[in-house]
Parts: sequence; C-alpha cells; structure tokens
Amino acid sequence: MLYWAVVFLILAIIAAFLGFGGIAAAAAGIAKILFIIFLIIFLVSLISHLTRRRI
Repeated sequence: MLYWAVVFLILAIIAAFLGFGGIAAAAAGIAKILFIIFLIIFLVSLISHLTRRRI
C-alpha cells in the first residue's frame, strides 16, 4: 500500500509539473488517503504485535 501511495505522489508531482492541476490534485488526494490507511494498518499491526508478545 505504501508503494501505491508513492506511485500516486510521483504521478501528482509529474502532473503538476506539466500543468495538469486537476489530475495532480486528484493523485495527491489519493496518495494522501492511501498513506493514512497505511499508517492506520501499521499502527494496528504494531499494537497487536506488542500485546501478543507480552502474553
């Protein structure tokens, strides 16, 4: 998922550089959403791993 966030971020940068503002904004929004989902899944996984080790 982090890979796709980076792909959309690079796509947004290239589109903004070429002057495609709408596409750049959409790609940046998708990258932001994917990164937030990645962070949530990572934190849930980290917390579950830490609680599993203590028991």
